[in-house]
Amino acid sequence: MIRIKSVKTVAEITKNESLRICDCGLSDYRQVLQLQHKLREKRRQDKIPNTVLIVEHLPVITLGARQSANELLISRDSLIQKQIDVVDIRRGGGTTAHNPGQLVFYPILHLQQLCLGISEYIRKLEAIGAELLQQFGVRCKRRKGFPGLWVATKKIASVGVRVSRSVTYHGMAINIQNDLSIFDLFIPCGLDGVEMTSVLKETSRHHSMDKVKKDLAKLLKRHFSESYKNVS
Repeated sequence: MIRIKSVKTVAEITKNESLRICDCGLSDYRQVLQLQHKLREKRRQDKIPNTVLIVEHLPVITLGARQSANELLISRDSLIQKQIDVVDIRRGGGTTAHNPGQLVFYPILHLQQLCLGISEYIRKLEAIGAELLQQFGVRCKRRKGFPGLWVATKKIASVGVRVSRSVTYHGMAINIQNDLSIFDLFIPCGLDGVEMTSVLKETSRHHSMDKVKKDLAKLLKRHFSESYKNVS
C-alpha cells in the first residue's frame, strides 16, 4: 500500500488493480520529485503496482539534462525574488515551467512488463494528452522531432521522461488555465520563438481542475491498465 500524506485517489483503487492513480493536489516540486524516486525504486522491486501521480505545482522552472536547451532569460536570484523555484533535474528535454492551473502527471511504470519501448511510451503519453485536450475543445498534434503537443505553431503540452531499469519517472505537463507569463522568463525547451498556449487561451473557458484530473485518470487507466492486463 502506498501512503502519501494529503493525497487523495482520483480513480477507484482495488486490491488487485494493476494501476494506482494518486492526486497530490497543489504540491512543491521538490517533494513530489523525492516521492517519484521512492516509488520508482519500490516499483522496480515489484513492491507496488504501476502508479501515476497527478499534481499541480507551485511555481517552478526545471532545467533538463540537455544543458544546451537550458536558457534562462533572468538570473536565478531574480526568479527566487519572484517566488519561483529553480530545480536542476535529469529528465529528457530542456527548460520548462510548472504552476497552478497546469496539469502534470508522473507515471511510475514498468515498461518491460507493459511491453513498451521508450519511443512508444512517449507516443502513448502524447496520445493521452491529445485525447484529454480534445475533450476540452482543443485539437492538437505532434511535431516530428519535438516531443509534446502543439496547436498549430503554439505549444500546449511538454513531455520529459527518464527511464531507470525499465521504470519510468518524470512525465507530461499540459497547460489548462495556468499563468503563461512564467514561460517568458526562459526559452521553452531551448526553442527560440516558441509561443506557449493553454486550454483557457484557446477556448476562453475555465474548467474544474478536479474534473480535469478525473478525466485524465480515466484515460490513464484505459491506456495503461489494459496494456498491463494484456500481458499478465
